[in-house]
Amino acid sequence: MSELTHFNQQGRAKMVDVSEKSETVRTAVAASSIVVNEQIHSQITEGTNKKGDVFAVAQVAAILAAKNTSNIIPMCHPIPLTGVDVHFDWNIDQEAAHYEVLIEAEVKTKGVTGVEMEALTAASAAALTIYDMCKAAGKEMIIGPTMLLKKTGGKNGDFERQR
Repeated sequence: MSELTHFNQQGRAKMVDVSEKSETVRTAVAASSIVVNEQIHSQITEGTNKKGDVFAVAQVAAILAAKNTSNIIPMCHPIPLTGVDVHFDWNIDQEAAHYEVLIEAEVKTKGVTGVEMEALTAASAAALTIYDMCKAAGKEMIIGPTMLLKKTGGKNGDFERQR
């Protein structure tokens, strides 16, 4: 069991000791999406959703999620984040009645462990928040896929998803 980093000598879960790792600047970018109907698209773009500005609330939810990732993902270390930014864009095919919100969350830190989970959690929370704010106008929304697009820093090196 000693080869498994998240298990102790008794085979039980543990948080990995990162105290000997070098502090570096680390970034991660994650993406998610949510497919909505035409009515929800209109509510978001026209600012008529009864719960308020959908993207503004989703942006704040994503930032809070990134900051609290270690509270909901058991083996994540609490990380002092130095930046969180979230962007929304549309992928629209009106002929096919396809309205998709594209979400990208970028998270940064200067520390001893990466921020991939924080970026993934932020992107996921943004999509879930959009669902929550818009579910009165249609529950058929589809979330995902959610994925890591890019990460920098750390001993394992950089990663960039081939699109």
